[in-house]
Amino acid sequence: MKITADTNVLVRLIMADDEVQNAAAIETIEAASLVAISIHSLCELAWVLDRSYAIARPDIAAAIRRLVEARNVAVNRPAVEAGLSMLDAGGDFADGVIAFDGNWLGGEVFVSFDKRAVSLIAQQGQGAKLL
Repeated sequence: MKITADTNVLVRLIMADDEVQNAAAIETIEAASLVAISIHSLCELAWVLDRSYAIARPDIAAAIRRLVEARNVAVNRPAVEAGLSMLDAGGDFADGVIAFDGNWLGGEVFVSFDKRAVSLIAQQGQGAKLL
């Protein structure tokens, strides 16, 4: 079976804080011939792990890396790498993905009211402007 995993399945898989749901997530993911994980789900996952579980950014990055390196997982790898690059720099996964996606769509300058996001995007050599 080829599946698309919702964020809540990924959270249960990683956090194992509900024994029944964790077992169901593991069984489903392992049995699938393909696990499609949207970049949106990974953005939500990073946010939930940070805000709801207070997981440190390096640990969030490690969890995402383990997840996307599974043999049966399909993701938008360049977007994931952009998000992970931001996490590794101390920023938010979603900001890296947003900047990547915007650039891919033709945007040349990432604009935001978020000083840290703008600074980290600029440090990565991309156009960035604080509003």
